[in-house]
Amino acid sequence: MKTLYLECAMGAAGDMLTAALLELVNDKADFLKQINSIGIPGLKVDIESVVKCGISGTHIRVSINGIEESADADILKYSHKNLHKHSQHIHHNLSHKHSYTSFEKIENIIARLSVSQKVKDNALSIYQLIAGAEASAHGTSVEQIHFHELGNADAIADIVGVCMLMESLAPQETIASPINVGSGFVQCAHGIMPVPSPATAYILQDIPIYSRNAHEELCTPTGAAIIKHFAKRFEQMPKMRIQKIGYGMGTKDFESVNCLRTFLGETENNNDGINDRIAQLQCNMDDMTGEAVGFAVNLLLQEGALDVFTVPIQMKKNRPAVLLTCICSEYKVHFFAELMLRHTTTFGVRRTVCYRYVLKRKILTKQTLFGNIRIKTGEGYNIKKFKPEYDDIAEAAHLNNISFGEVNDAVLHDKTNEEKKI
Repeated sequence: MKTLYLECAMGAAGDMLTAALLELVNDKADFLKQINSIGIPGLKVDIESVVKCGISGTHIRVSINGIEESADADILKYSHKNLHKHSQHIHHNLSHKHSYTSFEKIENIIARLSVSQKVKDNALSIYQLIAGAEASAHGTSVEQIHFHELGNADAIADIVGVCMLMESLAPQETIASPINVGSGFVQCAHGIMPVPSPATAYILQDIPIYSRNAHEELCTPTGAAIIKHFAKRFEQMPKMRIQKIGYGMGTKDFESVNCLRTFLGETENNNDGINDRIAQLQCNMDDMTGEAVGFAVNLLLQEGALDVFTVPIQMKKNRPAVLLTCICSEYKVHFFAELMLRHTTTFGVRRTVCYRYVLKRKILTKQTLFGNIRIKTGEGYNIKKFKPEYDDIAEAAHLNNISFGEVNDAVLHDKTNEEKKI
């Protein structure tokens, strides 16, 4: 199975994740060209090779209209020894240098970017994690949360950049190590905060974290949200055959190399052939309308559930009812259970851990008479199978004014001929 492993021994930040993933791709120049033209006004993303503790890696430099967010970040963060001394100066700079934007505006910005819908969906989900954490930390609603515009544009570039790279790398599974969050205090717009900051701590619930080697903030809300969104499990590196390694360097220097390291390779199946573990959440409901059930199903899918479905059942007193099942990553069970409790009438959700036999999946793009069609392939256990992507078939049928079946049959026929030639 194609696996991405994130080693977070020195925490995680958006720029470190972007740089570490960028080191895994073959054409870095092409990525820079793409991200600099996604539609964020004034955006400029550059990379530079740096050496820390004798290790060579990549550092990402993001600027908006020539201003680097990292320069402003120095205003926001000091060691605990200097916080009181600089507090008034910091708040003066924050009040005079920053304008603010709402979460709704962020949604509109992401919606207009020149990236795929998958990248937009992933980026928005990550921002929802951050906004939800900030709202919880400050005791308010997501609608009332505001982000300062310069930092927001910088964060969007980091988040969207990671989502673009994840789409390009297409790992079948993403695993992260326990996260080193650092220690001490950090100065922000609201005052002096402990490390991890309240928002970061909220995002990292149910994820193994620790503090070691640095009296600084090592994990930012952006880094925490990105990892929580993409990683399926949090554990020590599994048995895997490494193909590529990436080093995403931070800006500060410590005794330990300040980097986030990525490993891309193949993990081996267990001896029993089972190569994946998931969670299944279920609840029975006899007092919800069809519209409300449909809303809950769509919401769970939009939030990243692996699958959601309903089955008609009979409950006590012979009442017709619905069995709602949500299949999700094991580490996200609390998140999805909370969604089910909030958006359905149930008073309880059942959890079952399941083991899956999973084929190795790849997405291929095939040129046809009707345009480019993506084909999902699966291989493993001496089995090979393939299936054209529904959305591509449907779009081609619409654009060419022919039936869905005609496009699908043409793609399958060409594929079959190709396989016979091999």
